[in-house]
Amino acid sequence: MIVFVHGVPETFVIWDKLRANLNAPSVALSMPGFGCARPVGFGATKGEYVDWLVGELNQFDEPVDLVGHDWGAGLTYRVATASDVRLRSWSADIANIMHPDYVWHDFARIWQTPGDGEAFFTAQRLSSPQERASGLEMLGVPHDDAVTMSEASDETMGACILDLYRSATPNPFAHWGSAFRPTAAPGMVLCPSDDPFGGEKKSSEVAAVLGARHQILDGLGHWWLLQAPELGADLLREFIESVG
Repeated sequence: MIVFVHGVPETFVIWDKLRANLNAPSVALSMPGFGCARPVGFGATKGEYVDWLVGELNQFDEPVDLVGHDWGAGLTYRVATASDVRLRSWSADIANIMHPDYVWHDFARIWQTPGDGEAFFTAQRLSSPQERASGLEMLGVPHDDAVTMSEASDETMGACILDLYRSATPNPFAHWGSAFRPTAAPGMVLCPSDDPFGGEKKSSEVAAVLGARHQILDGLGHWWLLQAPELGADLLREFIESVG
């Protein structure tokens, strides 16, 4: 079974196009608070999301092929390096966020700042879905997908984003780096060449530490899974089939 985990500011439907081209059994999980309810008492910290993912994966009878994008990638790296979940393989992008020298992007720094983050999402709620979609399109999200993403954004998601990013300062490595070592399960790091939130050098260095394949996605951006779902499906299929 292939298990997909989305990121920010997304829901599980971000994987629909790629999964349609994959022709293999798969499931896309919904991070708590992202297009679904936030459980009572759930703090939406990175550690709590890891615990949630571990619980979801342990429900499968067999080892899974785990695929993560954006924060789903961050959770994937943590599960692959520091949990007892049985993985058959793992694949994830934005490996640069797991580098010891990683500096958060501008949006993250706004969200991590008390007051500024709340003001950001208040302004988002006061704008129309079409206005929010335009901003996503400027970051490389195809129009129809940008509209879908903007319509799914709500107050619950915004609050979860703030709590998640504020739990990850100064960067994820500062909290999780002690467990960073070659993974037991084979891994593949995906590195879109045009990702404004990425970084090829740091990505390749993280992949080397993890003993993972480093795959450049030429001409694609952060939302490569929406821009080229056929290519993404082909790469994942080839890698997963190569795992013995």
